[in-house]
Amino acid sequence: MFNETSQVPHIRRVAIVGSGLSGLTAAIILQAHGYDVTVFEKSRGPGGRLASKRVGEGSADIGAQYFTARNPDFIPFLRQYAGKETFEVWHGRFGFRNAGEEWSRFPEEPRYVGTPRMTAISRALSGHVNVVANTRVGKLARKDTGWIVTDEGGKPLGDFEHVIITAPPAQARDLLKGSGLEGLATHLDEPIQHLLPCWAVAAHFEQAPWSRHEGMRVEHPVLFWVANNTSKPGRDDSGQWWVLHASPEWSEEHVETPADQVAAELIGAFGEVTGFDGQPDNVVTHRWLYARSEGGHQPGHLWFSQEGIGIAGDWLSGGRVEGAFNSASSLVRAMMP
Repeated sequence: MFNETSQVPHIRRVAIVGSGLSGLTAAIILQAHGYDVTVFEKSRGPGGRLASKRVGEGSADIGAQYFTARNPDFIPFLRQYAGKETFEVWHGRFGFRNAGEEWSRFPEEPRYVGTPRMTAISRALSGHVNVVANTRVGKLARKDTGWIVTDEGGKPLGDFEHVIITAPPAQARDLLKGSGLEGLATHLDEPIQHLLPCWAVAAHFEQAPWSRHEGMRVEHPVLFWVANNTSKPGRDDSGQWWVLHASPEWSEEHVETPADQVAAELIGAFGEVTGFDGQPDNVVTHRWLYARSEGGHQPGHLWFSQEGIGIAGDWLSGGRVEGAFNSASSLVRAMMP
């Protein structure tokens, strides 16, 4: 995979903006090669699509629902740095319902989930690197051959030779523009056009509303994905928590719709798909503004060697969870002298 030996003549300092899977992957690999890395995260803890929300006494995965592993380096990386206890195969029954309401099975392949929640993976990975939480990077300013990184209030966060941005492309573009790097920012104009939002709802039912599948991809005017979150390994819920994702088109049309109305629409659509006519006793709603990347050029990463600035994220490498790992890995290879 990679050797944990320093291959640089002196310690180079790297700032990474964002502590999702791509940011943490880049940080770990760079650190293993002798770089001094600091990860800045605007939230309280590691972010990204491996997201879970507290519900009752447990949690529900409201972001990525599972991940696959086609790159042979991905699972060994997770085992080494996150620990084999932080993820397991989800042995669920998965189905696809087309617009004609006909059902078919998903292709057979291992589907992994974090245990006891998706965030277990990113939290374990973050333990290997220096993560500065509750810090929103506001500007990059040139200093000699490197960069002074400041927060949104203008407070200096340190001097760095390289900066890696793993925030969603719209936020990355804003940071670059605000730093006077309009030429680099234009590289993100096209990818932003291909990003779609997603409304997510976690609904709790005392009685099982559906028993045929644990995960369902559906062609429906409102719904896109339905999953029995309680069926995932490591969950210990009373009753069942189900996660509903709206379709990208519906989400885009209803970005500003009130959350309670969104929840009612998705739960109604869930009833249409399953035939269940009951109502949940608890509902949690979350809006993802940048959830899916469809189409467009996906080069894996962006590396501007003259400026010493790199950009990584799953949206640059297929959009899947594994794409975040692939994007960060390819960016680090490009950075190596």
